[in-house]
Amino acid sequence: MTENAVIARRSFLAGALVLLGLRGSASAQEPAESASKVSAREASGVGSGPWRHALTLLGEPKYGPDFQHFEYADPKAPVGGMVRLGAQGGFDNLNFIVNGLKGDLEGGITQIYDTLMEDSGDEPFSSYGLLAEGVRIAEDAQCVTYRLRPNARWHDGKPVTVEDVIWSFDTLKANSPFYAAYYHTVVKAELGGEREVVFRFSEAGNRELPQVLGQMPVLPKHWWTGTDKNGKPRNATETTLEIPLGSGPYRLARIDAGRSAVYERVADYWGKDLPVNRGRNNFGTVRYEYFRDGSVLLEALKGDLYDFRTENIARNWATAYDDFPAVKEGRLIKEEFPGRGTGIMQAFVFNLRRDKFKDERVRRAFNLALNFEEMNRQLFYSLYSRIDSYFYGSELASSGLPDGLEKVILESVRDKLPERVFTETYTNPVNDTPEAVRANLRKAVGLLREAGYELKGGRMVAKATGEPLTVEFLEFQNVFERVILPYAAQLKLIGIESSIRVIDQAQYQNRLRSFDFDITTSSWPESLSPGNEQREFWGSAAADKPGSRNIAGIKDAGIDALIEKVIFAQDRETLVAATHALDRALLAHNFVVPQWSSAVTRTLRWNRFGRPAVLPKYGASGFPTTWWYDEALAAKTGAPR
Repeated sequence: MTENAVIARRSFLAGALVLLGLRGSASAQEPAESASKVSAREASGVGSGPWRHALTLLGEPKYGPDFQHFEYADPKAPVGGMVRLGAQGGFDNLNFIVNGLKGDLEGGITQIYDTLMEDSGDEPFSSYGLLAEGVRIAEDAQCVTYRLRPNARWHDGKPVTVEDVIWSFDTLKANSPFYAAYYHTVVKAELGGEREVVFRFSEAGNRELPQVLGQMPVLPKHWWTGTDKNGKPRNATETTLEIPLGSGPYRLARIDAGRSAVYERVADYWGKDLPVNRGRNNFGTVRYEYFRDGSVLLEALKGDLYDFRTENIARNWATAYDDFPAVKEGRLIKEEFPGRGTGIMQAFVFNLRRDKFKDERVRRAFNLALNFEEMNRQLFYSLYSRIDSYFYGSELASSGLPDGLEKVILESVRDKLPERVFTETYTNPVNDTPEAVRANLRKAVGLLREAGYELKGGRMVAKATGEPLTVEFLEFQNVFERVILPYAAQLKLIGIESSIRVIDQAQYQNRLRSFDFDITTSSWPESLSPGNEQREFWGSAAADKPGSRNIAGIKDAGIDALIEKVIFAQDRETLVAATHALDRALLAHNFVVPQWSSAVTRTLRWNRFGRPAVLPKYGASGFPTTWWYDEALAAKTGAPR
């Protein structure tokens, strides 16, 4: 992980669901349904309410039924040209269903698949019809119906059908840990009326489920259940390098396995004139270049081998570019964009499945030994702040002692929580002076003694067995060695021996899936309205599922109970209070050693691109989705190779 890593995938939304009508009354603008169809629909529990064009979790959607385009997209943007994106690592698989894909390959390949709905970038909780032209919620909120657009097409010209949606749901839920966690309370997808798919829920009151389902990538059943060019049946549960069929604005044109992937804009893309797409997806070609080493990736940008970089390494931002001629000449642009609308936890994560990390006092001792203040001065050029919340940087971060509605929520599960949740405010240790460093190290040794360890010959060993307390930090980017080495030196002062193992990304993912690690770095980005994803992040049911985001292995009844309080919050006030409570409980257990973050996103780009006058409020720069290739700028900068 980089110093301020984020996950490409946006957290799913949660909270109170509010809907806006699609076209007014059905009788005014749509063919009337027969009485028998209406009766059958009502009997099935689907309901006969109005079709809606948008889902939102707070207030009303910003855009009405007749909107023409998102404000942060320019429908007059020129189309064509190429953008090259750089990524560290490689790939040996194009099927994300079972194991997921690595980093930017997944970010790229999602361009070939459309979803039922498209999220708005200038609203925190709204999405609008893409494959679906309308959505209808049952009166009891235990099912949702999506109606597909009649002109939706796969790239081979065949229509996108309800059967495709049902097959996608069933396949993803059965084989993907990620989607199994999100959809585990969605019990069935079935055919409704013409072009209608109905999703049924096992619980009432989980108001984000309709929107979560709208974000599901829809896959072509006929392709996945067919045969390849050699006549071999395809298997959705196996890895493959066969280029998949999609329905989205780009198709994967060609790959060089592990080295590059080239996506081409689909000229006759069925959805290019939809309001959610106007002014977006403007590049004719999107090329991903993969580099094994982070230092090589940096030099590749300087060598004009790719166009855009999010700089997550403070040292690079402070020292690596200012003397570079292209920056001085304005051909390579450094620009910061505000990070808005999200929270984050990035941390050193303990594998709680291992006995040595089961005691909270041991985990707290590791935090006491981290000298962030010295790291920030010496390594990060004072560009970062210490993270002190699982929702750091947002209004959802807890603070002070619990009171009001938050305290009421915590009291309802008090028997499942540590008493310090109610009596202590979480703080990270501060090591800003030599005296503070020594005091915190003494505290760490004291906690380790309480947990059953003792110092013998300069080594921290278990009193009962004499086994030394040692740890291995597992990473896939060698850039993080410069952070871990000074941390390891501090740990050694309290008798803990540590080592660093840097492996390639594929091996790293496999070791995480099999929970074969002591400590690693991970991050969890959060939306402003958390919900079902919290079960996968911290819930007991996800702790032993290979590939889940609960890589720490958290199994705690109090955390589980508070996750449900978040998911079933009925209004914004309750959601915020429940999230504060969950945050406070997570912090109290010291499951992780929080790292650091920044309020801005730092970027570099070769000066070949234009952008809309308005950028998305949530999503930093919006690059490359709403930007475009500017031939005049490229003529001055030089065309990409």
